[in-house]
Amino acid sequence: MATASDAPVLETLAAMTLDSIEHCTMDRETLIITRIAALVAMDAPAISYLAHMDPAIKADMTVEKLQDVLVAIAPVVGTARVMSAAGHIAQAFGVAIAMAESEAEAMAEAGSRGRAGS
Repeated sequence: MATASDAPVLETLAAMTLDSIEHCTMDRETLIITRIAALVAMDAPAISYLAHMDPAIKADMTVEKLQDVLVAIAPVVGTARVMSAAGHIAQAFGVAIAMAESEAEAMAEAGSRGRAGS
């Protein structure tokens, strides 16, 4: 029996991702490099890169490693896909930064209200 959910698509994608990780014996860095390469090959939108931001950070992915991935796959996927990916990755970083700033502001506001009420 199906249950009602506020975000059934996101929940399904998250479950698929977890299932994939559980059945994969790659180390975190190799897994994220493989996924990023696949995203580039598919000309994935920025939101797909955003979804991989936290796992990439946990895998110690650096900008230099990311650039190496793009350089390594450019001859296979082509310059148009690599440049498109670079733009989408930049958009994802922008969204992630904006989200972090918004969260920090909300936490600071909550802290200010908490201190004012004491």
